[in-house]
Amino acid sequence: MRRDRGGIEKEIQVMADAGFDALFQAASAARAHAHVPYSHFPVGAAIRTPDGRIHAGCNVENAAYPQSQCAEATAIGIMVAAGGTAIEEIVVIGGEAGDTLLCTPCGGCRQRIREFARGDTKIHVCGPEGLRLTTTLDALLPHSFGPENLQD
Repeated sequence: MRRDRGGIEKEIQVMADAGFDALFQAASAARAHAHVPYSHFPVGAAIRTPDGRIHAGCNVENAAYPQSQCAEATAIGIMVAAGGTAIEEIVVIGGEAGDTLLCTPCGGCRQRIREFARGDTKIHVCGPEGLRLTTTLDALLPHSFGPENLQD
């Protein structure tokens, strides 16, 4: 870890960069395996849980389009199957290098993420070349309905 006269702030930034890099690499590797014979639009997603584990997934298309699955949904399913119950941070990679378009989670995936994440959870929207936007779940899904709405 690097330190400067700023002390702990620099150490935290180096750790955050390393965490992002690991998520980006996992999402990129998953994206390479996307099954997209119809849209030809591969997407990869990676989730970091509070214990530091990373779970990645890709989109999987189906000839019966509604049966297709988004990369975020795949990653969430893998997280849950591994015993995870909370999302700390997410990377989503889609699009072509340099196209500048944002591949944000769709509405359904925003709600799926909401089931396991806090409003301030960071969502990093990336292209194959790297980061395009960092936002939060609250920014993507304001005034959302979540598990607490169903508690007694």
